[in-house]
Amino acid sequence: MADDAVTAAEGCRKLVYSWGANEDGQLGTGALTHSAALQLVPALAGAPVVQLVGGSRNSLALTDDGRVFVWGWNQRSTLGHPPAPAAPREAVPCQVEAIKDEKIVQAAIGGWHCLALNEKGTAFSWGGNEYGQCAAKVADKLQGNKLSARDILSPFPCVPQLRVKQVAAGGTHSMVLTREGEVWVWGQPWPPADAKQVWVPARVPGLKGVRSIAVGAFHNLALKADGRVVAWGNNEYGQLGTGDTQPRSLPVELPQLTHADVVDITAGGWHSMAVTRSGQVWAWGRGEHGRMGFGEDKTIKAVPTVVSLLAGETVVQASCGGTHSLVVTLDGRIFTFGRVDDGRLGPAGSVTTGDLVRVPLPGDPDATFHPDDHPNLSSRLGSISRSLSSSSGQPRCRWRAAFAVCGGRHNLAVLCPEEDLREASGHLPWHKAQAERAGEVQVQVVGGVEQGTNGKIGEATRQQVGSTSKGERVEGAASTDG
Repeated sequence: MADDAVTAAEGCRKLVYSWGANEDGQLGTGALTHSAALQLVPALAGAPVVQLVGGSRNSLALTDDGRVFVWGWNQRSTLGHPPAPAAPREAVPCQVEAIKDEKIVQAAIGGWHCLALNEKGTAFSWGGNEYGQCAAKVADKLQGNKLSARDILSPFPCVPQLRVKQVAAGGTHSMVLTREGEVWVWGQPWPPADAKQVWVPARVPGLKGVRSIAVGAFHNLALKADGRVVAWGNNEYGQLGTGDTQPRSLPVELPQLTHADVVDITAGGWHSMAVTRSGQVWAWGRGEHGRMGFGEDKTIKAVPTVVSLLAGETVVQASCGGTHSLVVTLDGRIFTFGRVDDGRLGPAGSVTTGDLVRVPLPGDPDATFHPDDHPNLSSRLGSISRSLSSSSGQPRCRWRAAFAVCGGRHNLAVLCPEEDLREASGHLPWHKAQAERAGEVQVQVVGGVEQGTNGKIGEATRQQVGSTSKGERVEGAASTDG
């Protein structure tokens, strides 16, 4: 799609940037090279983006008017249409045409499948389906060829009997939260579900009153309305937070978080995080590469532990990738930590580290890029930056993160002028369908995966929508590179 194919919204001063791994075009720039430097996604300049989702090899953007744009790896029809024989990857955002008449309010990416939710509560699925993760048991009969038996080439209603509030996608399984506060799962979760439950969505027994869900590659989290956090699934590295490494087939409460006032949860390939109303971050799971932000301590944390390096910061969003993580602060700064390969920690990241790496944003003294570097933006956005140069040559307009998410080995962020963030005063107009639940936070995970956060965190909180992914690239499995 051409750079100007996504119409810029009048008065919208938001830009999408990406950085990290890009061999499948998941950065959306049209190129296929990795980048530690933040790259503008020109096709989405000025689009009213309210959610970003990073998969292991794909990316997704959702706009305020319900349009879904996808890009990256498409060999399994993860982009919502059959792959071109000579082009299994698409490096520029394109709209998912099959659901263009639906107003989509939230979406998720799994290992190689996607889920989307419309404003009526109908969930759609498409992409890889060999484990039943699209809930399409008769896809081979309906679509009539061997490829279709595994892959769902176009979005279809996957759980029409349910009124869905949130969708979440893991490496090889899917999960939804209903408007009644129940959780349903299908596909191939870990440990393996009963064969009869793989293709047919099944309710998680005993789990009610749930506010939001988050899905890792092979483990699950749920935040209940009373603030309690429960976890179940694979636990090889303590990512459930239960104090051991034994898997759980049913949800188990995490007592360390019972009185922490958690408002946001996120799950990565082998680690998990939670954000409290006061802006404190807790982490647990695999510590290798420093992905949880505990400095030189890269050991397993089998119970939720406060990330002390973030003391003094008010965090409004956390996102887990495959082997790295990021957080966004109340004033719109981004910090990354974990594995540095492919540029995933950003331009300031030079080594794999458990210490915080601040990502330079436009207008910062150490930033090497600015929207002014893209002269074609002026016709789409008008006077977006008001960037009168100072004597030092640095633009006066500083840009800050409205929200940001991790993919498996890349990152996505929506940036806006600092004055817009400040003037919002806790009322940024993110997704209407999610923002109407004031005081709640919705998390979304992506198959290596998380899917988005939304809501108010404390009195000064910004409403946000975002998503992450957990998983690294691994052929034939949900990805994590360790």
